[in-house]
Amino acid sequence: MTEIYLIRHAQAEGNVYRMMQGHWDGDVTDMGMRQIDALAERFRNIAVDAVYASDLYRTRLTASAITRYHDIPLNTRQDLREINVGPWETKFFGNVIHDEPEKAYNFMYAQEKWYKEGAETYMEVRDRVYPALVDIAQKHPDQKVVVVSHGVSIRCALSKISGISLNDVEKLPICRNTAVSKLTWDGSRFSVDYLNDYSHILPLGESAWASTKDLRDEAINPAQCSDYYMGCYEDAWRAAHGNTHGFDGPAYLNIAIDHYKNDSSSVQCIYDADEPVGLIDMDVNRGAADGFGWISLLYLKEEYRNKGYGIQLLARPMFKYTSLGRKALRLHVAEDNVAAIAFYKKYGFKTVRTDGGRLLLMEKKLGGFRNEE
Repeated sequence: MTEIYLIRHAQAEGNVYRMMQGHWDGDVTDMGMRQIDALAERFRNIAVDAVYASDLYRTRLTASAITRYHDIPLNTRQDLREINVGPWETKFFGNVIHDEPEKAYNFMYAQEKWYKEGAETYMEVRDRVYPALVDIAQKHPDQKVVVVSHGVSIRCALSKISGISLNDVEKLPICRNTAVSKLTWDGSRFSVDYLNDYSHILPLGESAWASTKDLRDEAINPAQCSDYYMGCYEDAWRAAHGNTHGFDGPAYLNIAIDHYKNDSSSVQCIYDADEPVGLIDMDVNRGAADGFGWISLLYLKEEYRNKGYGIQLLARPMFKYTSLGRKALRLHVAEDNVAAIAFYKKYGFKTVRTDGGRLLLMEKKLGGFRNEE
């Protein structure tokens, strides 16, 4: 009998930023790194004879949990990759749901019907991942093997093995990050010992994004949405300073209009379905010569704050500026805006200096959103 531990990769950027990842090769989050540590401890005293992973970074890094305590080589296979979502790669879930609601519904809840030109179907994923598992099992008779793959890919293989329909999302959910499913190969077929065991990461707590809705963005011309823009900026100012002393709405609006003229996607309204709930304003010229991107405003309505939504906004400028080749992201935060400072620190920002007496200049290095292909 061959035992295969089938593991989903650790939390990656696309998971928490609510982006379609597919074959896009993003990085692993800080939470993902803690999950990898927990996974390593789980397998520390389990004899493992071989380890495989897809060739994408998030699975290879997750597989390092196994090689941490086991002196065995990592084997990579392209046929263990995640589903290729074609034109949806790197799109935010909220935008996909809004723009193509029927296809988005099928992708999440009626997978056997899902089709998108230029992308893989679930059946095509099943027909490459399942044979890969058979091949691995046949290469390692009577051994213990770890295989690290992806959410959809693992689910397609488990559907084939268990006979549970892909449309049955309750009996066959997407496995959690670093969750383990154990299979046994008897020489002709697989059986399932257990599914989606994530007990090793329970002490780490829930990820905030697990309970949030998917927000969408839409580029706007601030000159045509002046009342909304100034209203958002005024509310952000009040939240930061406790009052509106020194706030000059028309002046900030004119600056935003300049940002829009430089880049028509620099000012974005954030929606929950069709309700405006936030705003992003980016100055693409500021810092360009020095290799950093600048956020002029990152705003969420009060009822959406401290609920895990902020990272969905922050992901937009992070992705945009990395795509522009910037190496860092900067912004100003009022030194007494404790909640905002804590939020930015949580996602990797560090204080560079104090400007103008009461403004902290904070910076985050941009190293993720990379593609090694």
